[in-house]
Amino acid sequence: MLDRFKVPADIAVHVKPDDMRTTVENLFKALGMPDDDAVQSADVLMYADIRGIDSHGVSNMTRAYVAGFKHGYINPKPTSKVVRDTGVAVTVDCDQGLGLAVGPPVMDLAIERAKQHGIGVAIAYNAGHYGPAAYHAHRALDHDMIGMSMTTGGVLVTPTQGAEALLGLNPIGIAVPAGAEVPFIFDASMSSVAGNKIQLLKRIDGEVYPGWVATADGKPMMEEGPVPPDFMMLPLGGTREIGSHKGFGLMMLVEVLTSVLAGTGAGPDRRAGSAHYFMAYNVEAFTELDTFKTDMDDYLKRLRECKPAPSETRVVYPGIPEREAEVERLENGIPYHPEVIDWFRTTCEELQVSHLLG
Repeated sequence: MLDRFKVPADIAVHVKPDDMRTTVENLFKALGMPDDDAVQSADVLMYADIRGIDSHGVSNMTRAYVAGFKHGYINPKPTSKVVRDTGVAVTVDCDQGLGLAVGPPVMDLAIERAKQHGIGVAIAYNAGHYGPAAYHAHRALDHDMIGMSMTTGGVLVTPTQGAEALLGLNPIGIAVPAGAEVPFIFDASMSSVAGNKIQLLKRIDGEVYPGWVATADGKPMMEEGPVPPDFMMLPLGGTREIGSHKGFGLMMLVEVLTSVLAGTGAGPDRRAGSAHYFMAYNVEAFTELDTFKTDMDDYLKRLRECKPAPSETRVVYPGIPEREAEVERLENGIPYHPEVIDWFRTTCEELQVSHLLG
């Protein structure tokens, strides 16, 4: 994560991961979630915070979930149901459950089908936000499989050369096993920058880079400056000249493979909450696992040892920064903005929930 999104060191409040995990679990239980779902949901958020994916951890998302439960947008006790099953492919109605809780079992279903058929694909709809896409893809690594997940994000993005928000942020997560090297784990919004990172910038009075957002009339902001009061996100690439048509196309792909394939519309016309896509590839259905891991190690090592460009110190592939953040944060705690800690304390008091945040 770029330094401009990070909480300044001089104000950061470091919290032990287990203390925040327990606090979040207690909060979800107080909102009516069964114990197992509360534990699962907290695990997704803590995965993000421990691995440095601050945009999708407790800082931004927990307050949105609390509001969703309070206003009835999220069902605290959903009953997910398989509505279509062809063996390799499955579609699941998640009964308006929080994606953090209902998503992982659907990913696990894709993994089970991949054990039987070589690949497994599961689509979940009528669900809420499911956290970082990488969390779900990562579950496949325990089975020596390739995992993929994507989801319909908020409809905040204007198409290339457009002046309306018609596209979702639509992130993609991929996890690939390796041997001795750190696994390749990719997770990115198909917008020029993750929408939740704009919220991080607002919290620390940061500025947006050129090509990240457009003004309300659709004109890309091509000078660094404060987050404007009214704006739209731009597709990955920012402008047509530097490739935003590619991000535009990838956003459409995610929308098709999630919400449209589930039969629930697309973009501003979605009819059943968020839709999530989960896929697992059983490596041994295609090649020898040892050969695959050796080839991945050779490839990843080659990338890691790439000669750096002038003024740069090293090359890191997706997965390395998150592993390094995990090591550092497990030892020294997770740095939170004081406003986030204050919000947790206040919310826990309102809901009469015990917390471990001082």
